[in-house]
Amino acid sequence: MAIGVKEFKITDDISILLMPLIYSLILGLILYLAKPIKFVGPKQSKVAEGAMVLFIGVIIAKLAVSSGQAINSIFQVGPALLFQLLGDLGTLIALPVALLLGFRREVIGMASSICREPNLGIIIDKYGFHSPETRGVLAVFVIGSILGTPFISFLASICISGLPIHPYAFAMASGIGSASMNAAALAPLMHMYPAMATQLEAFAGCSNILSFCLGIYMCIYMSLPIAERLYKWLSPILGKDDEETIDDEYAIEGVKDDKYVASDDLTMGKIKRWATFLVIFSFIVTVGNFVGYKTPLLEVFIGMLLLSLITIIGMSLERIVPGNVQSLVFISLIGIILAIPGVPTSDFMIHYVSNIELISIVTAFLGYVGIAIGNDWEEFMKIGWKGIIVTFIVITGTYLGSACIGQLTLLATGII
Repeated sequence: MAIGVKEFKITDDISILLMPLIYSLILGLILYLAKPIKFVGPKQSKVAEGAMVLFIGVIIAKLAVSSGQAINSIFQVGPALLFQLLGDLGTLIALPVALLLGFRREVIGMASSICREPNLGIIIDKYGFHSPETRGVLAVFVIGSILGTPFISFLASICISGLPIHPYAFAMASGIGSASMNAAALAPLMHMYPAMATQLEAFAGCSNILSFCLGIYMCIYMSLPIAERLYKWLSPILGKDDEETIDDEYAIEGVKDDKYVASDDLTMGKIKRWATFLVIFSFIVTVGNFVGYKTPLLEVFIGMLLLSLITIIGMSLERIVPGNVQSLVFISLIGIILAIPGVPTSDFMIHYVSNIELISIVTAFLGYVGIAIGNDWEEFMKIGWKGIIVTFIVITGTYLGSACIGQLTLLATGII
């Protein structure tokens, strides 16, 4: 967080942004892989994997509180902004390409979403860290974080000048749930249509909020189930069974038995361990938030403890309530309900949680991800250049899909 965001200009409209979360992931990976460093090894990597499941809950709780806080705005936005979210399903066009390139179950993680932080949490929670699906989503996440911003800016420039789609639709398409990609896709659009700058910013900002608030549910209930079905259907046709791929040693039965996915018994000892991890994590995020944004230490720490409490309740309900409902669902529902305007807890929750920057939570979280990746680094590296191709197709699919649906809805409602 102390380094901050670094921008490297390629042209007047295209630049590469290096975010603190990338530094954190790389530093965590270096701590594991650097041979002179002895205090971070396989044992610490296993601890990081287990802790990540908890920390994902904190990220989801933060997004849920934001969703509850903005519930009125969500209901008030036009149908175009809502329907264009279906463009997120455009990422699925990458699935058959990934199969042709030799990937197997990694394609489910790669092609089921834009692969940002909430999607990363969904995949890890559902399949476990040592699953090919998680390596797939991590590959697109890392590649997208480094190359996604300049690529979508370049893509937007070409599409805006070459496709008969209204600027409003392109503005909505730029809100894919990533602040850096949102800004990168919006920059060339505003450059070409400066007279519409205010309207374009409004559409892009609202779309990005909706993607943050609703994108996780699109992934859980639509794109991820569709990706699993497409994999079962297309894998026998397009898969390269004679080629060794990076998930050969990961049978689906093994994934289902992953101890970090299984809803094992709830004990007081387990709750105490969760609480200990979350208090330490809350302290780390509080310091990072202060260094990066100069926010009040006490208020941020209280906000983190509130998110941690929601996480513990959601994790506990997963193990108590029958029906195999994921903890992320409970955490999301609790966070939304507590922050809805008019609910007695709303003002209290929003006052403290609003001081926490999401990027601070994600930066701390990705430090643990970097350490955990180190244990599987050789397997992860096998993704290589093929992962870059899949990542670019994923970004292109969601951007063009959202733009096309937004255009059709704008026409149908008479806005354009």
